[in-house]
Amino acid sequence: MTNGADPSILIEAEGLGKVYKRGNDVVTALRNVSLSVSKGEFLVIIGPSGSGKSTLLHLLGGIDRPTQGKLSVNGVSLVTASQFALTRFRRDNIGFVFQFYNLLPSLNALDNVCLPLLAGGQGWKASRQRGTAMLEQVGLTHRRKHVPAELSGGEQQRVAIARALVHEPCVILADEPTGDLDSASAEAILDLMLDLNRRLAITFIIATHNMNLLKVASRSCQMVDGMLSPLPAA
Repeated sequence: MTNGADPSILIEAEGLGKVYKRGNDVVTALRNVSLSVSKGEFLVIIGPSGSGKSTLLHLLGGIDRPTQGKLSVNGVSLVTASQFALTRFRRDNIGFVFQFYNLLPSLNALDNVCLPLLAGGQGWKASRQRGTAMLEQVGLTHRRKHVPAELSGGEQQRVAIARALVHEPCVILADEPTGDLDSASAEAILDLMLDLNRRLAITFIIATHNMNLLKVASRSCQMVDGMLSPLPAA
């Protein structure tokens, strides 16, 4: 593992393993995964379903703990942190984007984006101002009063990205963010994420089976049977 004092390094993982028990069966989801991610990277992890991509994102985001290994994100050890510290870590550092958006159907776009701020104790007025600014970043201010059922899949994913960004996280973890979209919408979402990465200098880590993302990644890796390996530059 590299020196954690290096200000350019955001994520350091060494020898990560994750084992699940399902009844009498033992499932090894990750095998000796080591990874170092610099601030501002656009990292793509490619691999088929069941290869361990989502498990790795869950560990990086503090949703789950590794069975073995070392893991530090933005200076926080996610192996030794308490449950309270992990909750605070996720709130302050991580933006999640999922394949199926996970928007609340009864709330409009602006309220969905504001929700993390309100849950964190920020006032209504300040939350709405910040939420509106984030919807502008993703090109959806004109749709802020629409509920998810009134939005296309691509628009819903834009709302989800704005929600992930609203609390200014250090990294966006995106799990198959284009997996439920048609090709045109998927390309637009990819362009948006690249634009946000470049303009806001925010780190993106994307787990996907979409090979098109390899063309734009600053770095790419492959996950196979729980093992991570670098892919050569295109």
